Amino acid sequence: MLVLQPARKRRPRSEGRIGLAIAGGGPIGGMYELGALRALDRAVEGLDLTRLEVYVGVSSGAFLAAGLANRLDTAGMCRIFITGDSDEVRFRPEIFLRPAFLEYFRRASALPRIAFDWWKDLVTDPSGARLSEVVGRFGGVIPTGLFDNRGIEEFLRKVFTIRGRSNDFRELGAKLTVVAVDLDSGAAVRFGGPGWDDVPISLAVQASSALPGLYPPVDIRGHHFVDGALRRTMHASVVLDHGVDLMLGINPFVPFNASRGGRPPEGLDKLAEGGLPVVLSQTFRTLLQSRMRVGLDKYARQYPDVDQLVFEPNEDDGEMFFTNVFSYSSRQRVCEHAFRATLADLRRRRTELAPVLARHGLSLRDEVLDDPHASILDGIGRPPRRTETTAKLQRALDDVEAVLHARRRRARAAARHRRDLTSA
Repeated sequence: MLVLQPARKRRPRSEGRIGLAIAGGGPIGGMYELGALRALDRAVEGLDLTRLEVYVGVSSGAFLAAGLANRLDTAGMCRIFITGDSDEVRFRPEIFLRPAFLEYFRRASALPRIAFDWWKDLVTDPSGARLSEVVGRFGGVIPTGLFDNRGIEEFLRKVFTIRGRSNDFRELGAKLTVVAVDLDSGAAVRFGGPGWDDVPISLAVQASSALPGLYPPVDIRGHHFVDGALRRTMHASVVLDHGVDLMLGINPFVPFNASRGGRPPEGLDKLAEGGLPVVLSQTFRTLLQSRMRVGLDKYARQYPDVDQLVFEPNEDDGEMFFTNVFSYSSRQRVCEHAFRATLADLRRRRTELAPVLARHGLSLRDEVLDDPHASILDGIGRPPRRTETTAKLQRALDDVEAVLHARRRRARAAARHRRDLTSA
């Protein structure tokens, strides 16, 4: 479903400054986002997702935002995460699901002392006046996360330190912000912003994706950070505050609505019959989407001169709702599903979208939208093998091409503005 909020107050002319906000959604949510991004990459003429003005990523969305800001395009991401044809790194899903044995051991080591205190108080204080305090301490031996997320940081550090890329926010050509929440204060922290731009990108993404209960908090400078979605869903205000003309957003989590035609799995007539996991999933998704919609309504008033496009699954999309969020075996299917759903959104709304995109020097590729066999694997292929030197040279040539493209885009926008003035 495409949420389109055209600017209420147009600027004299657009400078073509585009920002991207990507919400969290777990591994499968990230795959949905990759499919949607690939669809935009293929269907929108003039849009280069690796050359935007500003990027903000939260949780799984931070993986994609950091990759795009580092000139890793959607084809390259598909080769890493979907087809496995990348000649750079080999993605192994098990790195996301390694048990946090170190965390288990650290917590369990306190158990003998707590058990001894419990036994001592039971003997010396038969009334049980202090017993509840000791029992409460047993909560401290429960691990803060089931899985070890250190492998995630190691994987990203490798991706961001080869082929001319950088693991340093300050060395990127575009503004990148990765949002996490300080567990001790509840405040959102913007890695890449003032005071936090020296933190490695890979470490910031690890912190932003540390979903409580699944992954332990990440210690950075003595602060413990967890998933950035705890504060806001997309943190789109980071993009809007940067003075963009067009904001693109992707949110993979929406509640399921059977009344809209959605079909639950066979044998599940009501969501409550799916047990606690389904009930919690519906609750969590409802809270996230409701919070995002409230934010978008506020942003429409606060930034009336910015066009806003947000892509998310339809409410009757059982494919997204009932797929296990950690089902890595489903990643290609979910990615393809998101790719086709996003193309369908663009196709249905092309008449409305055309003038909005044109203001920013963009247009829709009808040959892609109208292709019934369009697939996320189209145009992926295997790139020619490059050395570090040739990769850096290619990056430099891309920089030159980007400067020329930006000048041509500004010239076209200026020409359109003159024509509009003449016709008026």
